[in-house]
Amino acid sequence: MPTSAGKTKPSSRPKSRGTRTRTPTSAKRGKGGKAGGLTYAESGVDIDAGDRFTQAISGFMRRTHGPRVLSNDGGFAGLFRLDFNERLFQRNYKEPVLVAATDGVGTKLRLARDMDTFDTVGIDLVAMCVNDLIVEAAEPLFFLDYLAIPRVEHGMLVDLVKGVSRGCQIAGCSLLGGETAELPGIYPEGEFDMAGFAVGVVELRKATSNMKVEPGDVVLGLGSDGVHSNGFSLVHRVVAHAKLDLHTVYPQLDAERTLGQVLLTPTRIYSPSIVRLLRGYRVKRVISGMAHITGGGLAGNLERSLHSSVDAVLDRSTWTVPPIFGFLKKQGGIRAPEMDKVFNMGVGYCVIVRPAFADAVIDKLARSGERVTRIGSIQPGAGRVRFRS
Repeated sequence: MPTSAGKTKPSSRPKSRGTRTRTPTSAKRGKGGKAGGLTYAESGVDIDAGDRFTQAISGFMRRTHGPRVLSNDGGFAGLFRLDFNERLFQRNYKEPVLVAATDGVGTKLRLARDMDTFDTVGIDLVAMCVNDLIVEAAEPLFFLDYLAIPRVEHGMLVDLVKGVSRGCQIAGCSLLGGETAELPGIYPEGEFDMAGFAVGVVELRKATSNMKVEPGDVVLGLGSDGVHSNGFSLVHRVVAHAKLDLHTVYPQLDAERTLGQVLLTPTRIYSPSIVRLLRGYRVKRVISGMAHITGGGLAGNLERSLHSSVDAVLDRSTWTVPPIFGFLKKQGGIRAPEMDKVFNMGVGYCVIVRPAFADAVIDKLARSGERVTRIGSIQPGAGRVRFRS
């Protein structure tokens, strides 16, 4: 990847972090350079610091690598083969389709900065991408990240990538590469942003389609771990409006963790449970639809999994709403419809299944560690989500 103005020349995050190869810097020559000219370091980009960061994160990347990842030291891109076992690949995929998703963490990053805690939002980044990917019944294969910063802050960056690595380990995909862009003059001191890119594969005949959803199907809700990574612009407004202290323990929320720690709880990664579930039904068509519940809430996201002839009718009494949502609602004076539109309200993922298999699917998901309940059913309708009174 070529170097652009104001951007650190890509430096390999060792072993197929391939989009980074740095050249020696003249920053060590002192202010003004050997001949008195300007230097890249003076402009705010420290290539040597970037190289030290690159070396520090190599172990985090290798932890996510399996036999599908090909070593490519110093390369400009990461290499990943669709399967390391040709016979296994041919058994699993007759018509393989690549699936891709991209997302970010949003203004939750501001909370990470305020709490000076950066090793959790990387998990959020992976979750927001792979949870979208598995809605299409895809197996996550590899992940790439993009970090934008005003200057290299070694400890913060290492923690960010440490979190991304942990997220990839949970999701079962390889952290194949990434980019760290030093952008002085664009990002103010202390600010940063991150984006993620996930690629997976699905057998064509098993790909999710909302046309597969039928009246009588059962809607299962998988519990969330809290706010996840949506609605944090409103969360910040509530904190400021109610003059809340992120470093204070509010007993009605949690007996031990501070408000900031509760809010920083990473987005739950559902891919291990969903991929395991899908692999358990290689022939039977058990799952008719899925939805990742993010911005737009339960109704807004579940409707994306319905066609125009069916409705999802849900019963709010079937799941437990985590305390954080009631706390935010009360402290901010937020109306119930607004809460429903912005937050997941305790349901982070939905699986729509054929009624004859509902109990078996619940059991499989529970054994995978999910908190899963029947939250509703599919009925004839017009592609809407309705709540029972």
